[in-house]
Amino acid sequence: PADPIAKTKQAGLEPELFEHLEYHVHTHLDIFVNGKHVRIPAGIGINTNDPGVHQGVLPDGSIGYGGIQKCAHPCISPLHTHADLGLLHTETATPRPNTLGDFFVEWNVRLDPKCVGGYCKPDSILFYVKGKQYKGDPRKIQLSDRTEIAIVIGTPPKKIPSKFPPVPI
Repeated sequence: PADPIAKTKQAGLEPELFEHLEYHVHTHLDIFVNGKHVRIPAGIGINTNDPGVHQGVLPDGSIGYGGIQKCAHPCISPLHTHADLGLLHTETATPRPNTLGDFFVEWNVRLDPKCVGGYCKPDSILFYVKGKQYKGDPRKIQLSDRTEIAIVIGTPPKKIPSKFPPVPI
């Protein structure tokens, strides 16, 4: 999103000057459209244009954001992505669990029981938490530590992910 700090506030989260690690949770999100994996962008919830935000090239050639010591103005949400690995970070001084709905607000992508982005029912849209189908409101899925969430739109992949993958944290 063009204004990640405004989207952070819209999600009901308080943007910060730097990353706090007192409450540190990692959730993994996979999205599949007709069996193909969709990458979650790096820098969601981060003002990547702020001079206090560092960036670097990752082994796969993509760009990652982080290493924030202290920005002059709030530059990072307590809920964010550093890289495009599907890893959702909650890093804050206050132990407040986040939801999948919070993340999608920050990402500026529609999420509700009938739609994900531009895909809406009657398209097949299924949600999974730890490999088990979730039939409630997807916006309420809690982002718990080391939890795998999968969103499957259309034809499913050969295997629905059920375990937190071995990704660098």
